[in-house]
Amino acid sequence: MNVGAVRPLVPDGAPTGIDKRPVGGPVTVSAPGPRGSVALDRDEVADARHHGGADQAVYAYAREDLDQWGRDLARELPDGAFGENLTTLGVDVTGALIGERWKVGSDVVLEVSRPRIPCATFAARMGERDWVGRFTAAAVPGAYLRVVTPGEIRAGDRIEILHRPGHDVTIGVTFRAMTLEPDLLPWLLRAEALPEPIRDRARRRTDGAAGPATVVPTDD
Repeated sequence: MNVGAVRPLVPDGAPTGIDKRPVGGPVTVSAPGPRGSVALDRDEVADARHHGGADQAVYAYAREDLDQWGRDLARELPDGAFGENLTTLGVDVTGALIGERWKVGSDVVLEVSRPRIPCATFAARMGERDWVGRFTAAAVPGAYLRVVTPGEIRAGDRIEILHRPGHDVTIGVTFRAMTLEPDLLPWLLRAEALPEPIRDRARRRTDGAAGPATVVPTDD
């Protein structure tokens, strides 16, 4: 479990809430309001235009993927290094389906909504050359989740997959469609729980194309 107050980002001092730090005690989770509002007690966002809100209430990233990045970058990446609220273990975050539901601890239910898209703030935090390009090429983006059932969660809570929808639109496929492989956008319309802005983008691609994507996407 990681939360963060708005702090200045080195080197330019711009305010950001990306600096998430582990907390051991229980954290209250509630359904946020409009864009800019947060779900977790003691968590904050600085850029209300692009962060927070119902479809980006909680951000999860796999510890296994952080460890791989750590090996690639030859540096240690602690929990919260990517600005994630949940650092998971034993959960296939990239392979999670849009609309998949997780029970975290005894009460909280979260629903997978969309992948994280890297930005300049993320690049500045990492301080790595061409970070946005490298992160995009890897296509291991982590997942944003909605809050279905509020409650409390804490470090060490078990994550149980309660429901997996009948489609095949994963976080990995959605990320690739939104970044380097826009021909996959029509494929995303299979997911009923797809956030409306992404659905609109997929519809526009479908309307402007000769037909739907013909290659079955995978998360290799």
